[in-house]
Order: sequence, then structure tokens, then C-alpha cells
Amino acid sequence: MEHKMRYIHELGELFESVQLAQVFPDNKTFPDCTPKGINTEESLKEIKQRYEEQKNLSAFDLKTFVYDNFNLPHDYGVSYISDKSKSAREHIEELWTVLTREPMAEKSSLIPLPYPYVVPGGRFGEIYYWDTYFTMLGLQQSGKVDMIKAMVDNFSYLLYKIGHIPNANRTYYIGRSQPPFYALMLKLLSEEMGQSILTDYLPYLEKEYEFWMNGKGQIKNGIVAMNRVVKLPDGAFLNRYWDTNATPRPESFKEDIELQHKSEQKPEELYRHLRAAAESGWDFSSRWFKNPEAFESIHTTDIIPVDLNCLLMYMEETLAEIHSLKKNSKTARKYQELVQKRKEAIQRYCWNEAKGFYFDFDFTNGIQKEHYTLAGVFPLFFGVSTSAQVSKVAQVLESQFLKAGGLLTTLLYTGQQWDAPNGWAPLQWIAYKGLKNYDFNELAQKIKNNWVNLNLKVYAQTGKMTEKYNVTDQTTEAGGGEYPNQDGFGWTNGVLLKMMTE
Repeated sequence: MEHKMRYIHELGELFESVQLAQVFPDNKTFPDCTPKGINTEESLKEIKQRYEEQKNLSAFDLKTFVYDNFNLPHDYGVSYISDKSKSAREHIEELWTVLTREPMAEKSSLIPLPYPYVVPGGRFGEIYYWDTYFTMLGLQQSGKVDMIKAMVDNFSYLLYKIGHIPNANRTYYIGRSQPPFYALMLKLLSEEMGQSILTDYLPYLEKEYEFWMNGKGQIKNGIVAMNRVVKLPDGAFLNRYWDTNATPRPESFKEDIELQHKSEQKPEELYRHLRAAAESGWDFSSRWFKNPEAFESIHTTDIIPVDLNCLLMYMEETLAEIHSLKKNSKTARKYQELVQKRKEAIQRYCWNEAKGFYFDFDFTNGIQKEHYTLAGVFPLFFGVSTSAQVSKVAQVLESQFLKAGGLLTTLLYTGQQWDAPNGWAPLQWIAYKGLKNYDFNELAQKIKNNWVNLNLKVYAQTGKMTEKYNVTDQTTEAGGGEYPNQDGFGWTNGVLLKMMTE
């Protein structure tokens, strides 16, 4: 695994990024290629040597070289044509098979998994961490409990083999994870298979928690943060996004190099911020920028995200619950105390009474970020908020975020895909369920209706379920980001099916 990741990265550095972009407009294609040859490590060594020998020859052509030495990723969806005469529900049920991948050993950056899994679709031919929870919501409605369990088992396998759940099962993603939804996956599976599921998977959940809290014991003698853990001035511990590596992302090599040329930050600092934002799943959003209009001002690792800390609080709650089930009362109390401390810290650092909303916290400057984002609804979903707080959040959502097609991701139009005018299925679900938790049913229903109607409208016109939607102008496709809007699409399918069932 480490060898493959190293050689793929070295080849990415060797190949002139501009030239490589001419071969593959989508930078992700190259690190997903399979080197020709029997042994991956040896094949990559030989390819690297051939490249060094040939690159300065007058007749050298990079495109020919790449095609001679690599097999391109298999496009599973190229032969699939949707039938618009079928209902959206029938379409989604059919798509589960199209999006399913069977276990296979591949001589590429793909990390083989022991069980079948559902991928998002489009350019994403691997299993993505936080996408999977929302995909599971739909699989649950389709009665595909075996597939839910298979995917939980795949993530458990990754926790065992790697020590955490990577962004996706690619070697170039190993340095980072994604928003930690594993505990919610276990809860969903336990709804179908019984409470014993929780105790069965306890060792894996504890490993997940250890990964996110790794470095906490090293924060002393003036150190404020270590890895993903931050100590605040009052002694509270909260978390941030991070990545082990501080190099250009292989799947976005050209984009990272070009941004570095515009930035005044040290290259390694910029690359770490980019990778940390990729771990957040919000890649990219003005949420992570010092200057909302300047991508190069990204400073993700300086920020304590409200959504991440709500997810970790839920992980602590789940660990407390499981230890209570196992009669480990002392350990259960330990986690219950951690839950309470984190909840108080989220309220203290992320709630803004004057604005009536939750915000991320910039711990390096000791101030809240000013960006209104849908991350602010996570405290509702996880029961952090008081009813009075939810009333204020609901007013902001209805007056500023709610549009004809659902909720905006942020209020800023920057050209980034996790900003206005785009809406994303996972955030619609979190907001919808968060409001219902506090009986704000009328607004929840509006959000649901607007989102479902937009999804159905686009499907009727195109026969597709897409990764994201323009919730402001329903005649215009969502855009922004480093790649075109993808169709498939796992989490859109899952949330739509769940919402239509509710």
C-alpha cells in the first residue's frame, strides 16, 4: 500500500502537471490508472526508469507513454442508459446494482476490500466514507440490509488494517479521513439487526475514536494543537480537520500546484489546509477561507468546525451507550463526561446569541468565523441545542437559506461547489431531521418538499440523479469545484428515497 502510494506520487511529480492535464483533463484519472505489468511495485519502478530515459528525447510524447504503460480506470457506468419512463424510485432501485462493486484485487491505487460496496458514481469509483451513511439511508428503505452490513464490515476492515477510515479506499487518501459517520452507521445497522450489533463493533469504534483523539496527550508545554486535537484556553478539547501529508494531492495535482503559485503561504502549509478541507468533505468552500473571495487564503487547520465536533460528541455518546450495555459503568461514565464537556464547549465557542446561529471557531485568532453555513444545523441533528436556540436557527434558515429547491450550503456565491447556489443531499437531510427533532415540522416539511421536488424535476428532464443541485435557479445545473457535476449518485439516491418514504 505504502509503495503504491509513494510511486504514484513520484510519477505525478515527474510528469509535468500541465502536460499531464492535456492527457487527462480530470487529474484523478492518472492516480487511478493501473500500471501494466505483473507486480505493481516493480512495474512502477520500471515505468519511472523508462520515463527518465525517454522524457528528453525529441520524439517523446507523454500521452503515448502513459497509454503504453498504464491501463485506464474502468468506466462502469458508460453502458448504463436510464429509462425516464420509470419512476425515480424504480430508477434508484435499478441504480443500486449499477453502483455496486464486488471485492477485487487491483494493481492500482485502489485498496481491495473484502465485501461488496456501493460507490457514489461518476468519477468516484471507490467507496467514500461520509457519502456512505447517506447512501445507507436509501439502502435501508430498499431492504438491502446485507449491503449495509457489508459496507460497515469494509470500514471495520479499514479501521483494523490502517487504523482509521480513509477518505475513500485509495492509497492516495490514506493521510486523511472524512466526517466520522461510522457510529451513525452502526446505529442504523442496529435498527435492522438488533442492539447486539453495537457491542459487536465496539473495538472498531474505539479505534475510530483513538484516531480522532490521537495527540491529545502530547498537548502540553505551550502546544495548542496536535494532529486533529485542539486545546482551548479554558482547557476544553475540541477537534479540527487535518492530514498526515503536506504535499499536493495526487488526484488534484495540477490544481494544487497552480494555487500554490498564487498563494503567499508556505507550500506545505497550503497543501495541508487543502487536504484538511478535503477531509471535511466540503472541498471546497469559502467556509475555509480567510478572504471569502480568495481560495489561496484557505486556512482549514486553524478552524474548529461545529459539524465535526457534533459528530465526535455523538461518537462519545455511542461509546458511553455501548459500555453501559456491556455493564462497564466506569468507562461509560468517562465517555458521558466527555460528551457533556464537548457539548458545553460547542455551545461556548460556536453559538452566537446575537446572530442566532452556530459558527465555526478560528482558534488561532480566538474568534468565531463570520460565514453562515449549513454546518450550523448539526447541533440540531445531534440534540446539542436548546429549543430557544433552535427557534433562532430556524428563523435564519427560513429567511436566508431556504430557496425554491432546498437549502443553500452557504450564503456566499464564490464559484466554489460547497457555496451558494448549490445544495447537497446530506446537508438537506441533517437540517430536515434536526428541525424535526425539535418539532419544527412545518419548516422541515418545506425543506423536504423543495428538495424532493427539485430532484424529481431534474430526473424527469434528464433521467439522472446528480451529486449536487442549484437550489436557486432550477433551470441551471449546479457547478463550481474542480470537476463537472457528477451523476449516479449515491447520497442523492439515499436521501431522496428516505425522504419520499417519510
